[in-house]
Parts: sequence; structure tokens; C-alpha cells
Amino acid sequence: FGYRNERYLKFGWASARLDDVANFIPARFTAPLVCLAAAVLHRRGCDSFRIFVRDARNHPSPNAGLAEAAVAGALGVQLGGLNYYSGQPSRKPSIGDAVETLGREHIPRANALMLATSAIFLTACLGIRVLVLLLWQEWGV
Repeated sequence: FGYRNERYLKFGWASARLDDVANFIPARFTAPLVCLAAAVLHRRGCDSFRIFVRDARNHPSPNAGLAEAAVAGALGVQLGGLNYYSGQPSRKPSIGDAVETLGREHIPRANALMLATSAIFLTACLGIRVLVLLLWQEWGV
């Protein structure tokens, strides 16, 4: 849905925009959490934040570039550039610095980063819930 080519330009346009709106806030929470997870895992936390700030807007999606930039910085890889969609070449702006050559070994690292990010988010949510419950009891509501 929402492909930007002549055949599919109008098909899925509304769902693509709805997706952009629905993910606007979650995307802005996720990227800093990825940077924090990178620091916790000793995986270039400062680089993750630097690349996030520098390259997030290089992605054509208003939301996807945020987390992609943070992950690229954490892994020390460059994303984007020349890609192929349905056999057709498509050049996109690059995200990140090619400190390392992108390879299969980055898949488990990206998975670990995703799991750590999820764990940090879950911990934060549970902490907020406990705080709300404590305040609720304190105020006698």
C-alpha cells in the first residue's frame, strides 16, 4: 500500500497516511530508546544518538528513519543507497556511517538491540504503572 509509483500512487494512499499519523508518537519514543539500549549493550550509544539526530530525516518516511538511523549508528553500518524494488533500481539517501561493512553478523546484533529496546520500554511502562498506583493510593482515590 502507498507505493510511490504510477500504478499504485492512489491505491493505499489513505492507509499509508493513516499509518504515518498512527506511528508519529511511537516512532519518536522508539529512537531514543534504541540509543539507550545501544549504550546499555555497549554498542556505540553515542554514535547511535549522533546518527539519529543527523540522518533521521534522510528517510522518505516521516517515522521509519528515526529508528533506522539510531540502529545504523548503534551497529556502525550504513543503510540506504542503491536498493532494488521489483527489480527496479532505486537510489535513496544514506543513513549512518560505514564504520563496518554490513553483513550477516549484524542480524543477531540488531535482534539484541531490538530486544533490549523492548525490555527498556517494558520496564519504563511498568515503572510508570507502579508510580501511578502508588500515587493513586496516596491520594486515596
